[in-house]
Amino acid sequence: MPQNEYIEEHIKRHGRRLDYFERRRKRIAREAHKNSAIAQKTFGLKAKLLHKKRHAQKVQLKKTLKAHDERNVKQKAASTPEGALPTYLLDRENQKDAKALSTALKQKRKDKAAKYAVPLPKVRGIAEDEMFKVVRTGKSKSKAWKRMVTKATFVGEGFTRKPVKMERFIRPMALRYKKANVTHRASSVYISAVDFISPIVLADLKATFQLSIIGVKKNPQSPMYTQLGVMTKGTVIEVNVSELGMVTTGGKVVFGKYAQVTNNPENDGCINAVLLV
Repeated sequence: MPQNEYIEEHIKRHGRRLDYFERRRKRIAREAHKNSAIAQKTFGLKAKLLHKKRHAQKVQLKKTLKAHDERNVKQKAASTPEGALPTYLLDRENQKDAKALSTALKQKRKDKAAKYAVPLPKVRGIAEDEMFKVVRTGKSKSKAWKRMVTKATFVGEGFTRKPVKMERFIRPMALRYKKANVTHRASSVYISAVDFISPIVLADLKATFQLSIIGVKKNPQSPMYTQLGVMTKGTVIEVNVSELGMVTTGGKVVFGKYAQVTNNPENDGCINAVLLV
């Protein structure tokens, strides 16, 4: 990495702020108001240049919206046929389906959607009171800014806790997990909570393995829970599949693959997941 990209290096090592995504969402929402205020204040040549730029953006946006609206709209054919038409065809309009998006592009989107389809598309929302327990500190226990995570978490290999006086979120050792019982999705068998001691081998080629967790990719509850490494039902995690001997079409060994958690780890004492193929 080049020497001047120290911000990217810091993000890779330590991640982003816990409220980064929320702040970014609000910043994007404010942009329209900010642009409007600038447009109202500018005058002269700067105003002309700004309005020209905004006009081009609006035209492009309208073209995109029209292209999406015209997917299944019937339009009149522009070309006129050669020769005279019979009288019974004169009042009939030649129509064509204006397909803005090609069939190949649609098929590609469908394949992509199928590739990332998950076994549990919807999950129950978890309230903050259920996720965190308030930890009171101070001499008279009057301060209540600390929180203890009550769900299963993953913290990584070289994890070091912050100093006690600076640690806002406490992740208990008893709820930290390093391995998950991963089942191949094609077998469509979900492992019960009692099977975590000895993973069972299923019929067919597919099997259940106890694999190491590499990281938490996405927690559907909140970006903050993803940052903290909290694993609840429906969370997408990355697991190490190198020992399974999976290879790509180019012959390279696949190291990491995504899997979705299908149970409540804090209740069962283990993590059961289905591999997303």
